[in-house]
Amino acid sequence: MFDALKEKPADKILALGQAFREDPRETKIDLGVGVYKTPEGVTPVMRAVKAAEKQLWEAETTKAYTALAGEPAFADAMIALVLGDAVARDQVSAIATPGGTGAVRQAFDLVKMANPGGRVFVSDPTWPNHLSILAHMGIEVVMYRYFDPETVGVDFTGMMADLDGLRAGDVVLLHGCCHNPTGANLNMTEWRAVVDLLNARGALPMIDIAYQGFGDGLEADAAAVRFVAENCPEMLIAASCSKNFGIYRERTGILMAVAQDKSLQKVTQGNLAYLNRQNYSFPPDHGARLVTMVLTDPALRADWQSELEDVRLGMLKLRETLAAELQRLSGSDRFGFVAQHRGMFSRLGATPEQVERLRAEHAIYMIGDSRINIAGLNARTVPILAKAMIEVGV
Repeated sequence: MFDALKEKPADKILALGQAFREDPRETKIDLGVGVYKTPEGVTPVMRAVKAAEKQLWEAETTKAYTALAGEPAFADAMIALVLGDAVARDQVSAIATPGGTGAVRQAFDLVKMANPGGRVFVSDPTWPNHLSILAHMGIEVVMYRYFDPETVGVDFTGMMADLDGLRAGDVVLLHGCCHNPTGANLNMTEWRAVVDLLNARGALPMIDIAYQGFGDGLEADAAAVRFVAENCPEMLIAASCSKNFGIYRERTGILMAVAQDKSLQKVTQGNLAYLNRQNYSFPPDHGARLVTMVLTDPALRADWQSELEDVRLGMLKLRETLAAELQRLSGSDRFGFVAQHRGMFSRLGATPEQVERLRAEHAIYMIGDSRINIAGLNARTVPILAKAMIEVGV
């Protein structure tokens, strides 16, 4: 049987990380893999998470299975974090998942169960794993324009023109904040127009929010999700705790299904639990329990929010410093977008040839479309990147 298997293409981001590790040059800079790093290049355990882990170690008495949907307290805490008071709790069904990726996969499974012929509209570009999962599941994908390389911002006119082709039952995948890989976000006026169009067409919004707290702050980053929840009959939300809690390896995420019709909550919750049972039975609990402890303990939550804000402001400072250095070296304000984008990522507008030169000549590693992880920089490497970009003609 195994001789019938075919070689699968390597994940480009993971392959880039392997190439970086194998590069012997001491001056190398890794701007590829989307993991937060301190100026020292470390992905730390957040203080509040460490404190919660110590408390859990002392108090935990069993490693028995949790519920199929995960602990209710985790769902309550995450729904409050993402949705605030936008909708009532009994309008939301939720399951704990192995990371945000697990939430995305379960959401697509639910879509396929509910509407086997439905299409998923996906931004061009998007996180590559969105497309990989959809292709693996055999779900039809329709790309919509999102990023304008000329303005280095959102191509909203193109986006709306492409979404005009929506049919009832289609799904539109949107990024809640800190768009990956571009860093360019819709403003609230644009979100309103998108919601009006989706409602007019009978399409379902699905929001992937993996970076809440990394853009403009915890509340501001959730504003679009909450607006959609308040104004659409139904929606799906895939949320990740990997980044804003720094618990990447704990694989902690949640899938939420919101319906204005409260009578749909019970059957939706049952279907979500069914999907967990089919895919991995019980979800992992360690990370979810830490998140619950942090969000429900006032002291832990205050410390977490303080550290998260330091992370956010540190990335904004790096953006501003890089934009200023590029302006100084180029004598042009064409790189001002770097300071305007939000989250961990920005597309620099370099060609694949320029990206290759940056790697070969300067040991600077980034994705082929010139997406960089801002958190991979520090005060020492910002001038190095800026100088190298100008030298290769970006």
